[in-house]
Amino acid sequence: MGAVVESVSSSAGHTFGKPVREGIRLLAGLGVEGDAHLGVTVRHRSRVAVDPTQPNLRQVHLIHAELLEELAGEGFAVGPGELGENVTTRGIDLLGLGRGAVLCLGPQARVEVTGLRNPCVQIDAFSPGLLKKVVGRGPDGEVVRRAGIMGIVLRGGRVEPGMAIDVLAPRGPHLPLERV
Repeated sequence: MGAVVESVSSSAGHTFGKPVREGIRLLAGLGVEGDAHLGVTVRHRSRVAVDPTQPNLRQVHLIHAELLEELAGEGFAVGPGELGENVTTRGIDLLGLGRGAVLCLGPQARVEVTGLRNPCVQIDAFSPGLLKKVVGRGPDGEVVRRAGIMGIVLRGGRVEPGMAIDVLAPRGPHLPLERV
């Protein structure tokens, strides 16, 4: 079985977690219909405080279900949507994608990968000690972020659990993901 959408979530409010939905609609250039992070410019509160005119590179947040399972094995009960993601995936190495890769979610929706989610201390308010499990240090001392990726909507469409995910690699050299 190939990569699939495992779950979808959205929230109209700036809540930490997002309720699981039967489906969501992605809107080109904006994000998830009805979600608090919908917009051409930044919607994340800390980024708005710095510069509300910045482009919104965080329209859609994706996390791989395998991370949630790994966390469960370490004693953390985290379900789909509870870390604020819009799309929970299965069978795809999200963190290994390059900047500019395009995720084809079902027959219509297209999301361009912009970078890594930069998790904050709110994760520890959700579950103490969880931040250290999703942000750590690699062998060379570099920061390793594992709390999912962010993207912008290139082409809108409905996204539902069970839909296939295909990846279109960007042209040119592989550009590793950085925090956005």
